[in-house]
Amino acid sequence: HIQDPASQRLTWNKPPKSVLVIKKIRDASLLQPFKELCVYLTEENNMIVYVEKKVLEDPAIANDENFGPVKKKFCTFREDYDDISNQIDFIICLGGDGTLLYASSLFQGSVPPVMAFHLGSLGFLTPFNFENFQSQVTQVIEGNAALVLRSRLKVKVVKEHREKTPVQNGIEENGVVSANLEKEVGKQIMQYQVLNEVVVDRGPSSYLSNVDVFLNGHLITTVQGDGVIVSTPTGSTAYAAAAGASMIHPNVPAIMITPICPHSLSFRPIVVPAGVELKIMLSPDARNTAWVSFDGRKRQEICHGDSISITTSCYPLPSICFRDPVSDWFESLAECLHWNVRKKQNNFAVEEEE
Repeated sequence: HIQDPASQRLTWNKPPKSVLVIKKIRDASLLQPFKELCVYLTEENNMIVYVEKKVLEDPAIANDENFGPVKKKFCTFREDYDDISNQIDFIICLGGDGTLLYASSLFQGSVPPVMAFHLGSLGFLTPFNFENFQSQVTQVIEGNAALVLRSRLKVKVVKEHREKTPVQNGIEENGVVSANLEKEVGKQIMQYQVLNEVVVDRGPSSYLSNVDVFLNGHLITTVQGDGVIVSTPTGSTAYAAAAGASMIHPNVPAIMITPICPHSLSFRPIVVPAGVELKIMLSPDARNTAWVSFDGRKRQEICHGDSISITTSCYPLPSICFRDPVSDWFESLAECLHWNVRKKQNNFAVEEEE
Protein backbone atom coordinates (compact mmCIF):
# COMPACT_ATOMS: atom_id res chain seq x y z
CA HIS A 1 0.00 0.00 0.00
CA ILE A 2 1.40 3.39 -1.04
CA GLN A 3 0.30 6.19 1.26
CA ASP A 4 -1.77 8.97 -0.26
CA PRO A 5 0.24 12.18 0.28
CA ALA A 6 -3.01 14.06 0.95
CA SER A 7 -4.21 11.66 3.66
CA GLN A 8 -2.62 13.30 6.72
CA ARG A 9 -5.09 15.38 8.73
CA LEU A 10 -4.77 17.66 11.75
CA THR A 11 -6.72 16.41 14.79
CA TRP A 12 -6.57 17.62 18.40
CA ASN A 13 -6.77 15.40 21.48
CA LYS A 14 -8.12 18.45 23.26
CA PRO A 15 -8.90 21.98 21.99
CA PRO A 16 -5.78 24.14 21.55
CA LYS A 17 -5.34 26.88 24.14
CA SER A 18 -2.06 28.62 23.21
CA VAL A 19 -0.84 30.02 19.91
CA LEU A 20 2.47 31.55 18.88
CA VAL A 21 2.07 34.46 16.44
CA ILE A 22 5.21 35.20 14.41
CA LYS A 23 5.25 38.49 12.53
CA LYS A 24 7.82 39.67 10.03
CA ILE A 25 9.93 42.36 11.68
CA ARG A 26 10.23 45.88 10.22
CA ASP A 27 7.22 45.58 7.92
CA ALA A 28 4.64 48.32 8.56
CA SER A 29 2.09 46.68 6.23
CA LEU A 30 1.72 43.78 8.68
CA LEU A 31 0.78 45.88 11.71
CA GLN A 32 -2.95 45.95 10.95
CA PRO A 33 -3.24 42.23 10.09
CA PHE A 34 -1.25 41.43 13.25
CA LYS A 35 -3.60 43.49 15.41
CA GLU A 36 -6.73 42.01 13.81
CA LEU A 37 -5.47 38.47 14.26
CA CYS A 38 -4.45 38.98 17.89
CA VAL A 39 -7.79 40.59 18.79
CA TYR A 40 -9.61 37.70 17.15
CA LEU A 41 -7.53 35.07 18.99
CA THR A 42 -7.76 36.66 22.43
CA GLU A 43 -11.30 38.05 22.44
CA GLU A 44 -13.20 35.70 20.13
CA ASN A 45 -11.40 32.43 20.94
CA ASN A 46 -10.07 33.21 24.45
CA MET A 47 -6.62 31.87 23.54
CA ILE A 48 -3.24 32.55 25.14
CA VAL A 49 -1.14 34.40 22.56
CA TYR A 50 2.66 34.24 22.62
CA VAL A 51 4.53 37.02 20.81
CA GLU A 52 8.24 37.69 20.56
CA LYS A 53 9.24 40.66 22.70
CA LYS A 54 10.94 42.55 19.86
CA VAL A 55 7.67 42.51 17.89
CA LEU A 56 5.92 44.47 20.63
CA GLU A 57 8.78 46.97 20.77
CA ASP A 58 7.73 48.33 17.37
CA PRO A 59 6.71 51.99 18.01
CA ALA A 60 3.53 51.59 15.99
CA ILE A 61 2.38 48.83 18.36
CA ALA A 62 3.87 50.24 21.56
CA ASN A 63 2.18 53.64 21.04
CA ASP A 64 -1.23 52.32 19.98
CA GLU A 65 -3.57 53.03 22.90
CA ASN A 66 -6.45 51.07 21.37
CA PHE A 67 -4.27 47.96 21.20
CA GLY A 68 -3.10 48.33 24.80
CA PRO A 69 -5.72 46.11 26.52
CA VAL A 70 -5.04 43.27 24.09
CA LYS A 71 -1.28 43.65 24.38
CA LYS A 72 -1.43 43.20 28.16
CA LYS A 73 -2.78 39.69 27.65
CA PHE A 74 0.24 38.57 25.61
CA CYS A 75 2.93 36.21 26.83
CA THR A 76 6.30 37.37 25.53
CA PHE A 77 9.59 35.59 24.94
CA ARG A 78 13.07 36.29 23.61
CA GLU A 79 14.80 34.13 21.03
CA ASP A 80 17.69 32.06 22.45
CA TYR A 81 16.80 33.06 26.03
CA ASP A 82 13.31 31.67 26.74
CA ASP A 83 12.24 28.09 26.03
CA ILE A 84 8.60 27.96 24.91
CA SER A 85 8.78 24.60 23.13
CA ASN A 86 6.38 22.88 25.56
CA GLN A 87 3.90 25.74 25.86
CA ILE A 88 2.66 26.20 22.27
CA ASP A 89 -0.24 24.28 20.68
CA PHE A 90 0.10 25.75 17.18
CA ILE A 91 1.83 28.57 15.32
CA ILE A 92 0.55 31.30 13.00
CA CYS A 93 3.06 33.06 10.72
CA LEU A 94 2.45 36.46 9.14
CA GLY A 95 4.98 37.26 6.44
CA GLY A 96 6.92 35.41 3.77
CA ASP A 97 8.76 32.10 3.65
CA GLY A 98 11.35 33.48 6.08
CA THR A 99 8.79 33.49 8.90
CA LEU A 100 8.28 29.74 8.49
CA LEU A 101 12.05 29.16 8.56
CA TYR A 102 12.26 31.30 11.67
CA ALA A 103 9.46 29.32 13.34
CA SER A 104 11.40 26.13 12.58
CA SER A 105 14.55 27.51 14.22
CA LEU A 106 12.68 28.22 17.47
CA PHE A 107 11.88 24.53 17.96
CA GLN A 108 14.89 22.23 18.10
CA GLY A 109 12.65 19.30 19.06
CA SER A 110 9.01 18.64 18.27
CA VAL A 111 7.33 21.43 16.27
CA PRO A 112 3.65 22.42 16.69
CA PRO A 113 1.48 22.66 13.54
CA VAL A 114 2.21 25.84 11.56
CA MET A 115 -0.36 27.95 9.71
CA ALA A 116 1.40 30.40 7.38
CA PHE A 117 -0.31 33.45 5.82
CA HIS A 118 1.11 34.89 2.60
CA LEU A 119 2.03 38.46 3.54
CA GLY A 120 5.59 38.54 2.18
CA SER A 121 7.32 38.72 -1.18
CA LEU A 122 7.50 35.12 -2.47
CA GLY A 123 5.11 32.99 -0.43
CA PHE A 124 6.04 29.53 -1.68
CA LEU A 125 5.58 28.04 1.79
CA THR A 126 2.69 30.27 2.87
CA PRO A 127 -0.55 29.03 1.25
CA PHE A 128 -3.13 31.08 3.19
CA ASN A 129 -4.44 34.51 2.19
CA PHE A 130 -5.37 36.86 5.00
CA GLU A 131 -8.71 38.14 3.63
CA ASN A 132 -10.78 35.37 5.27
CA PHE A 133 -8.49 34.64 8.20
CA GLN A 134 -11.31 34.23 10.75
CA SER A 135 -12.93 31.23 9.09
CA GLN A 136 -9.56 29.68 8.24
CA VAL A 137 -8.21 30.00 11.79
CA THR A 138 -11.48 28.65 13.18
CA GLN A 139 -11.19 25.62 10.90
CA VAL A 140 -7.68 24.92 12.22
CA ILE A 141 -8.81 25.32 15.85
CA GLU A 142 -11.59 22.82 15.18
CA GLY A 143 -9.00 20.42 13.77
CA ASN A 144 -10.27 20.06 10.24
CA ALA A 145 -7.27 20.63 7.96
CA ALA A 146 -4.79 18.72 5.83
CA LEU A 147 -1.14 18.51 6.87
CA VAL A 148 2.17 18.06 5.13
CA LEU A 149 5.07 16.88 7.30
CA ARG A 150 8.08 18.80 6.05
CA SER A 151 11.20 16.85 6.91
CA ARG A 152 14.09 18.65 8.59
CA LEU A 153 17.79 17.90 8.75
CA LYS A 154 19.55 17.16 12.01
CA VAL A 155 23.01 18.70 11.70
CA LYS A 156 25.91 18.09 14.08
CA VAL A 157 28.98 20.31 13.76
CA VAL A 158 32.10 18.97 15.48
CA LYS A 159 34.92 21.48 15.85
CA GLU A 160 38.41 21.08 17.17
CA HIS A 161 38.44 23.04 20.43
CA ARG A 162 40.53 26.15 19.83
CA GLU A 163 39.32 28.78 22.27
CA LYS A 164 36.47 29.00 24.71
CA THR A 165 33.32 30.77 23.50
CA PRO A 166 31.92 33.22 26.09
CA VAL A 167 28.66 32.08 27.68
CA GLN A 168 26.11 34.62 28.92
CA ASN A 169 22.84 33.60 30.57
CA GLY A 170 23.26 30.05 29.33
CA ILE A 171 23.53 31.15 25.69
CA GLU A 172 26.58 30.76 23.50
CA GLU A 173 27.79 33.82 21.60
CA ASN A 174 26.57 32.38 18.28
CA GLY A 175 23.06 31.93 19.65
CA VAL A 176 23.08 28.15 20.15
CA VAL A 177 21.45 27.09 23.40
CA SER A 178 24.20 25.76 25.62
CA ALA A 179 22.14 22.65 26.41
CA ASN A 180 22.67 21.64 22.78
CA LEU A 181 26.44 21.76 23.24
CA GLU A 182 28.50 18.83 24.39
CA LYS A 183 32.15 18.97 25.28
CA GLU A 184 34.52 16.21 24.33
CA VAL A 185 38.25 16.20 24.90
CA GLY A 186 39.49 18.97 22.61
CA LYS A 187 36.17 19.13 20.70
CA GLN A 188 33.05 21.31 20.60
CA ILE A 189 29.76 19.88 19.33
CA MET A 190 26.78 21.96 18.17
CA GLN A 191 23.44 20.73 16.83
CA TYR A 192 20.87 22.40 14.58
CA GLN A 193 17.49 21.54 13.07
CA VAL A 194 17.32 22.74 9.45
CA LEU A 195 14.18 23.07 7.31
CA ASN A 196 15.62 24.20 3.95
CA GLU A 197 19.31 23.52 3.51
CA VAL A 198 22.83 23.33 4.84
CA VAL A 199 25.20 25.36 2.65
CA VAL A 200 28.97 24.86 2.67
CA ASP A 201 30.83 27.48 0.62
CA ARG A 202 34.27 29.01 0.14
CA GLY A 203 33.42 32.20 2.02
CA PRO A 204 35.61 35.22 1.27
CA SER A 205 38.47 33.14 -0.16
CA SER A 206 39.38 33.44 -3.83
CA TYR A 207 40.30 29.73 -3.98
CA LEU A 208 37.93 26.94 -4.95
CA SER A 209 36.06 25.22 -2.17
CA ASN A 210 37.58 21.77 -1.64
CA VAL A 211 35.47 19.54 0.62
CA ASP A 212 34.99 15.79 0.88
CA VAL A 213 31.47 14.32 1.05
CA PHE A 214 30.96 10.98 2.81
CA LEU A 215 27.80 8.85 2.71
CA ASN A 216 27.46 6.30 5.53
CA GLY A 217 31.20 6.55 6.09
CA HIS A 218 32.23 6.09 2.45
CA LEU A 219 33.80 8.91 0.44
CA ILE A 220 31.49 9.53 -2.52
CA THR A 221 32.99 12.69 -4.02
CA THR A 222 35.09 15.79 -3.52
CA VAL A 223 33.43 19.11 -4.26
CA GLN A 224 35.64 21.61 -6.06
CA GLY A 225 33.78 24.80 -6.84
CA ASP A 226 31.92 27.46 -4.89
CA GLY A 227 30.47 24.90 -2.47
CA VAL A 228 27.69 22.37 -1.95
CA ILE A 229 24.04 22.48 -0.83
CA VAL A 230 22.49 19.67 1.22
CA SER A 231 18.74 20.24 1.25
CA THR A 232 15.42 18.77 2.21
CA PRO A 233 12.60 18.39 -0.34
CA THR A 234 11.19 21.65 1.09
CA GLY A 235 14.54 23.30 0.35
CA SER A 236 14.65 21.87 -3.17
CA THR A 237 12.62 24.85 -4.42
CA ALA A 238 14.91 27.37 -2.70
CA TYR A 239 18.70 27.70 -3.13
CA ALA A 240 18.96 24.22 -4.68
CA ALA A 241 16.54 25.12 -7.49
CA ALA A 242 18.56 28.27 -8.20
CA ALA A 243 21.68 26.08 -8.45
CA GLY A 244 20.06 23.79 -11.03
CA ALA A 245 18.58 20.97 -8.94
CA SER A 246 15.26 19.23 -9.43
CA MET A 247 12.24 20.23 -7.39
CA ILE A 248 10.97 17.51 -5.05
CA HIS A 249 7.56 17.32 -3.38
CA PRO A 250 7.87 17.63 0.43
CA ASN A 251 6.24 14.23 0.98
CA VAL A 252 9.13 12.45 -0.79
CA PRO A 253 11.63 11.08 1.78
CA ALA A 254 14.97 12.24 0.40
CA ILE A 255 18.06 14.39 0.84
CA MET A 256 19.44 16.42 -2.08
CA ILE A 257 23.11 17.10 -2.76
CA THR A 258 23.63 20.01 -5.15
CA PRO A 259 27.02 21.50 -6.10
CA ILE A 260 27.36 25.27 -6.36
CA CYS A 261 29.19 26.25 -9.58
CA PRO A 262 31.28 23.04 -9.70
CA HIS A 263 34.47 23.13 -11.77
CA SER A 264 33.33 19.99 -13.59
CA LEU A 265 30.99 19.47 -16.52
CA SER A 266 29.69 16.15 -15.15
CA PHE A 267 28.87 17.05 -11.55
CA ARG A 268 25.08 16.81 -11.55
CA PRO A 269 22.81 17.20 -8.49
CA ILE A 270 21.82 13.89 -6.90
CA VAL A 271 19.06 12.64 -4.59
CA VAL A 272 19.88 10.12 -1.84
CA PRO A 273 17.60 8.20 0.57
CA ALA A 274 16.40 10.07 3.64
CA GLY A 275 17.89 7.44 5.99
CA VAL A 276 21.56 7.95 5.13
CA GLU A 277 24.15 9.90 7.10
CA LEU A 278 26.19 12.48 5.23
CA LYS A 279 29.44 13.93 6.51
CA ILE A 280 31.26 16.92 5.03
CA MET A 281 34.87 17.76 5.86
CA LEU A 282 37.61 19.90 4.41
CA SER A 283 39.83 17.91 2.06
CA PRO A 284 43.32 17.34 3.53
CA ASP A 285 44.88 19.33 0.68
CA ALA A 286 42.33 22.18 0.75
CA ARG A 287 44.03 25.57 0.37
CA ASN A 288 41.50 27.45 2.49
CA THR A 289 38.81 26.96 5.12
CA ALA A 290 35.09 26.69 4.35
CA TRP A 291 32.02 28.37 5.76
CA VAL A 292 28.68 26.77 6.66
CA SER A 293 25.20 28.20 7.28
CA PHE A 294 21.90 26.62 8.29
CA ASP A 295 18.80 28.02 6.60
CA GLY A 296 20.91 31.14 6.03
CA ARG A 297 21.64 31.56 9.76
CA LYS A 298 24.38 30.74 12.29
CA ARG A 299 27.09 31.18 9.66
CA GLN A 300 30.48 29.94 10.90
CA GLU A 301 33.91 28.89 9.69
CA ILE A 302 34.93 25.24 9.19
CA CYS A 303 38.63 24.42 9.52
CA HIS A 304 40.76 21.32 9.00
CA GLY A 305 39.70 18.61 11.43
CA ASP A 306 36.14 19.92 11.76
CA SER A 307 33.19 17.93 10.43
CA ILE A 308 29.51 18.43 9.57
CA SER A 309 27.23 15.38 10.01
CA ILE A 310 23.77 15.50 8.43
CA THR A 311 20.85 13.09 8.89
CA THR A 312 17.09 13.36 8.50
CA SER A 313 15.60 14.64 11.75
CA CYS A 314 12.92 12.71 13.60
CA TYR A 315 11.19 16.07 14.22
CA PRO A 316 9.51 17.27 10.99
CA LEU A 317 7.62 20.55 10.69
CA PRO A 318 3.84 19.98 10.34
CA SER A 319 2.65 22.58 7.83
CA ILE A 320 -1.10 23.16 7.58
CA CYS A 321 -2.37 23.06 3.99
CA PHE A 322 -4.87 25.37 2.37
CA ARG A 323 -6.35 22.53 0.28
CA ASP A 324 -4.06 19.49 0.27
CA PRO A 325 -0.30 18.82 -0.13
CA VAL A 326 -0.46 18.14 -3.88
CA SER A 327 -2.71 21.05 -4.88
CA ASP A 328 -0.85 23.53 -2.66
CA TRP A 329 2.56 22.53 -4.03
CA PHE A 330 1.66 22.78 -7.71
CA GLU A 331 -0.18 26.05 -7.13
CA SER A 332 2.98 27.44 -5.50
CA LEU A 333 5.07 26.27 -8.46
CA ALA A 334 2.72 28.07 -10.84
CA GLU A 335 2.14 31.25 -8.82
CA CYS A 336 5.60 31.84 -7.33
CA LEU A 337 8.05 30.25 -9.77
CA HIS A 338 5.88 30.39 -12.95
CA TRP A 339 6.75 26.75 -13.58
CA ASN A 340 6.34 25.70 -17.23
CA VAL A 341 4.77 28.98 -18.28
CA ARG A 342 4.87 29.19 -22.07
CA LYS A 343 2.81 30.64 -24.86
CA LYS A 344 0.71 27.81 -26.25
CA GLN A 345 1.40 26.41 -29.67
CA ASN A 346 -1.30 27.12 -32.26
CA ASN A 347 -3.19 24.15 -33.69
CA PHE A 348 -3.42 23.46 -37.41
CA ALA A 349 -6.18 25.28 -39.25
CA VAL A 350 -8.83 22.82 -40.46
CA GLU A 351 -9.20 23.14 -44.23
CA GLU A 352 -12.68 22.81 -45.52
CA GLU A 353 -13.21 19.96 -47.88
CA GLU A 354 -14.13 20.95 -51.37
